[in-house]
Amino acid sequence: MTSPLRSLIAAGTKLWLDSIDPELVQRNRALGATGATSNPIIIADLIKTGRFDQDLQSLMRDGLDDEAIAWQLTDMLVRQAQKVFQPVWQSTNGNDGYVSFELDPLLEDPALNVPVAERTRKYIELGKHWSAGHTNRMIKIPATPGGLAAVEDLTAAGVTLNVTLIFTPRQYEIARDGIWRGAQKRGSLASFKSVYSIFVSRVDVYTEQQVPQLSPAAQGLVGIVNAKRIWQMNRDFWANKKVPLAQEMIFASTGTKKASDKAWKYVEAFAGADIETNPPATNDLVEASGLTFTRQVDQMPAQGVLDEIDRLVDLQKLEDVLMTEGIKKFADPQKALLALIAGKRKDLAK
Repeated sequence: MTSPLRSLIAAGTKLWLDSIDPELVQRNRALGATGATSNPIIIADLIKTGRFDQDLQSLMRDGLDDEAIAWQLTDMLVRQAQKVFQPVWQSTNGNDGYVSFELDPLLEDPALNVPVAERTRKYIELGKHWSAGHTNRMIKIPATPGGLAAVEDLTAAGVTLNVTLIFTPRQYEIARDGIWRGAQKRGSLASFKSVYSIFVSRVDVYTEQQVPQLSPAAQGLVGIVNAKRIWQMNRDFWANKKVPLAQEMIFASTGTKKASDKAWKYVEAFAGADIETNPPATNDLVEASGLTFTRQVDQMPAQGVLDEIDRLVDLQKLEDVLMTEGIKKFADPQKALLALIAGKRKDLAK
């Protein structure tokens, strides 16, 4: 009998882990995961375990400041995960097996107020730097004005991108069109790969708070409907582009935020295509569910529910609110990571 996660994969979903914890990477690879993603919260949580104190001490002895230590440790952990998934990358000719490396979130910190043009310049510089020499590393860049303005140049330079913090079709289209322009500047499309991370559960948190007039039939489905529509847009766009590798959606933010929701609500909804980056706890609950997952990604709610969502949900307002929150959630964990390393420096010096 196949396991729940294996049935999800058999339905057509690529399972990526929302962690680069070396132990979780190994465990989830055994469950069928074929990629992973990183962010400052994940790095901070790993530091808190104490398992990497020796690495931190070594970096401190080398004279690195807190920021340099954060990036060197991230690079080390992403490299380790890349080694686990490298065979997948090789066997799929570059269509799977990636680990995402997130660029400096402090470029988006409202307190620093970095000019958009400078953010774009830094994203291009950092993207080239952290991707150099890597085959199965994706550079994660946010769908902010500064980030979106960088995707064409980075793609043209051969960098494989994961555009994150996407909430609406508008953001997706700008990211996709920029990446496609960049791809056409390459000498060859043989290794061209791009993914677009659409956030799901945060949309349903937003509608519960901001659009309470939605009926019970529609409330809690907006994130799913929105993501499935963008998935279809992406599928239609690339259908005639004759690119050898799949240009895919990542269904991100798939952990449920509401206690009454089934842990696999979003996992189940997007079964059958593209990529899901699931938190480790979500994968554990899915695996324990005993369920068999089948293709659902192209199934939509009743037309009346879709009409209600279109009538009551203002996508531009949704994007504005969620991007403001998202940028804060993007920058604050990096500040917390740097503060954690500063505290570790004092503790390890004792």
